[in-house]
Parts: sequence; structure tokens; C-alpha cells
Amino acid sequence: MNIEQYLSTHDSLVYSNKGVSMLPMLRQGRDLMIVRRKREGERLKKYDVAIYIRPPHDYVLHRIIRVDEGGYVFLGDNCENKEYGIREEQVIAVMTAFVHKGKQIDVTDKGYIFYSRFWYLIYPIRRAARRSKRFIKKILRKLTGRK
Repeated sequence: MNIEQYLSTHDSLVYSNKGVSMLPMLRQGRDLMIVRRKREGERLKKYDVAIYIRPPHDYVLHRIIRVDEGGYVFLGDNCENKEYGIREEQVIAVMTAFVHKGKQIDVTDKGYIFYSRFWYLIYPIRRAARRSKRFIKKILRKLTGRK
């Protein structure tokens, strides 16, 4: 049974995320996400974390960073590249809470709200730091003769 099928008969799902795209908030093998089915006609908001379907049929949990007419722009907390053109019908669920290091945190928690806004605010700094790190590693590899 896939996530869509499960949510068609149950309103919510507790699930362990896969991958590193939502670090540092969610760590694979340690944390859980709690999502609910996206309601018919519901428009999500900037900073919501949602599950959407990336063709052909991959489930992705990322943060909405912009709401457009008919769709969204998403970005994983640990990602550099934004994903544009995610249509309304691709979004199937929205996160309501998560379990981090054994503690459940609701998305209405003030600390979480601060984190989600701050983390996106420093996105340009995080992106530049990552690129600089890769550039330095590339130079060091050339200087040492490693590939």
C-alpha cells in the first residue's frame, strides 16, 4: 500500500522519512513525521512542509517556500535547488507534527515556527557556504593530485 492509498482511507500517517533532504529537522532512522491528507480545495501556505509526487511516482517531503497561482515552489531544508512548478494536484499531504529525538513537536510550536522561517532566511548563506566548500575541495584535490 502506498502513501496515497493509505491516506485515502486514513486521515493521517506517522512515517519515518528517507533521505537527508530535510536535515537538520528530520534525520533518517531517528525521527518521524506526522502528516495528514491534504483536503480537497485546500491551499497550503509558505513554510508548510508537505508531501508531493515528483514524476514518475516519487514521494518527496519538502518545505513550501513560495505559493504561486495553481502551485508551489518547494525546497528541502538540506537542499540547494528549489523545485518549481509543483502543481496543486501533486501535493497529497501536509505535515502537522514530527518526532525529533523522541520529542513530538507540533508545527504550531513557536520554536518550530522560528526555525522554519530562520532556516529559509539563511538559505543564501547556507548555499554559498556549500558551494565554497565544494570549490575548496576541488582545488585541494588538484593540488594533491587526487581525483
